[in-house]
Amino acid sequence: MNSKSDRKSISIDEVEPLSEIFKRFSTAAMSMGSISQEAHETLAVAMNTIGGKSNSGEGGENPERYGTQKNSAIKQVASGRFGVTPEYLRSAKELQIKVAQGAKPGEGGQLPGSKVSPLIASLRFTKPGVTLISPPPHHDIYSIEDLAQLIYDLKQINPHAKVAVKLVSTAGVGTIAAGVAKAYADKIIISGSDGGTGAAPIGSIRFAGNPWELGLIEAHNALKANNLRGQVTLETDGGLKTGLDVVKAAILGAEQYAFGTGALVIVGCVMLRVCHLNTCAVGVATQDPHLRKKFTGNVQKVINYFTLMAGEVREILAELGYKSLEEIVGKNHLLDVIDDDFARKFNFAELLYKLDGVNTCQVPFNEPYDQNEYEKELIKELMPTIKDPSTPIVLNKEISNLNRSFATRISGEIAAIHGNAGLPDGSITLNMKGTAGQSLGAFMSKGIHINIDGAGNDYIGKGMHGGQIVISSSKAGHEFALGGNTCLYGATGGTLYVHGQVGERFGVRNSGATTVVEGTGDHPCEYMTGGMVVILGNTGVNFGAGMTGGKAFVYDEEGNFYEKVNPELVEALRIDTDEWDTEMFELKALLKDYAVKTGSKRALHILEKFRTEIRKFWMVAPRGIKPTIVADKKGE
Repeated sequence: MNSKSDRKSISIDEVEPLSEIFKRFSTAAMSMGSISQEAHETLAVAMNTIGGKSNSGEGGENPERYGTQKNSAIKQVASGRFGVTPEYLRSAKELQIKVAQGAKPGEGGQLPGSKVSPLIASLRFTKPGVTLISPPPHHDIYSIEDLAQLIYDLKQINPHAKVAVKLVSTAGVGTIAAGVAKAYADKIIISGSDGGTGAAPIGSIRFAGNPWELGLIEAHNALKANNLRGQVTLETDGGLKTGLDVVKAAILGAEQYAFGTGALVIVGCVMLRVCHLNTCAVGVATQDPHLRKKFTGNVQKVINYFTLMAGEVREILAELGYKSLEEIVGKNHLLDVIDDDFARKFNFAELLYKLDGVNTCQVPFNEPYDQNEYEKELIKELMPTIKDPSTPIVLNKEISNLNRSFATRISGEIAAIHGNAGLPDGSITLNMKGTAGQSLGAFMSKGIHINIDGAGNDYIGKGMHGGQIVISSSKAGHEFALGGNTCLYGATGGTLYVHGQVGERFGVRNSGATTVVEGTGDHPCEYMTGGMVVILGNTGVNFGAGMTGGKAFVYDEEGNFYEKVNPELVEALRIDTDEWDTEMFELKALLKDYAVKTGSKRALHILEKFRTEIRKFWMVAPRGIKPTIVADKKGE
């Protein structure tokens, strides 16, 4: 397609300055892990210098970078995993949910063990050398309602950040984009197939995805048709490299633009296509310290690249007769089909169809209907303790399932002042009566203790970093369900006790939380990398799929657990011998604490007859775990 204009050309001096165009630029999501520390930080400093944004990617970020020029303004969360902590979320100007990636649609994140160095492992709450498989989106987002809940969670932990959702350019993405806008996202990203990934195997990115142009046109028009275009910002990525690419993207409906491969080439990438092998010879996409020394990129090169690109944008705008990118967004009449034999084979009428209505976002935030007034009022009572935790506070309150993401906004305020260190243990105690809404204690900070006399819902302890949640009631025990699906998803710390059963996908991507429950549904402990899980009852099938760290203890009273384990990466071991002293000591100590705080009859029964009941336990752990023998058995 060629560009044509309905205006006379103007002087370039009348076009908006470079600084305004820079605000629309960002580097694409590339994690600290897929690319080297040097490359990652170079891009961050360059984008912060010119007023654009860099993207952390799905892999956490070193807290030492927060508040500096090395901080990534965009933090990708991919539903809450790989190093997502309260401080990480609070350090962002934009939080990006990676539902999918254009270069490998339908797959989750992936990092080969050779790239998991000690630094990368610490950022991702795992062990060096362990291959990291991030769950695909359907593991935690089953519907648009679940996505809406995650968006709401993020808006609570960081009310100052915009929330973006990354979608793949594919047929039907317009319908999805409309749903995402109704779920109160502030930005929608349409990701194209061109470009790549610094971690996935070649087979994941060959012959996958569609050009960004097709998805962008569909999303833009679908949002307009549903009167939603004014609620959200549209961004696109997937092989953008020049100022002309940017102008065409604007004409087709995008207001912001992300650059991945182009930016990496500027810092030294020579397209060897060995990102997944950790053998990048120029130090861009490797964690090998010897190869990283060969990195030659620098901040000024990146600044020069974006300056030249923005300059080209200004030149094209002047030629078209427009003063800003904002003015040409969605003006697809500025495109003309080339009159040649190849172009005549296609019907561009659908692509260049024009709908009435606004073409750009008209609001600063796409605010949800639920403004969480309940917790805003609660924070007023808690703020003195949050600022100065020398005086602990205990509050007794009612809660209902209207109260979603309870304690998440409180955790955000704690993280803003104290970072991930949080508050001293037990600084805030919240005794709640009733049934909590979804995402109870999501991204919870250290120092908060929540006692629920009632029940929870889905996503209890999602991404929790510290503190303690105890759920019990008059109707409690292994016969009753007191929690929903996908609890402790992506948790990095803290303790959860549920005096009853929970739903499916319990502890998926658990990276550090300790928990005791009395039964689960299918797929517990999937992709788990750390922490300790105790289940005092039945579990569903597919236990421990993709589990690479941590350990789980399962009380198998009926003797049918072994068949439920996914043996690919883990093994189930009996711990009824004296060789397992440490494990038995840990389990007994945890059960004592759980019994004291919940009154669990099952836990008390096990403790009373520990020597016989321990024989009904299985320990599930990554293959190769050896027993740890200790001399001190005082905890027996």
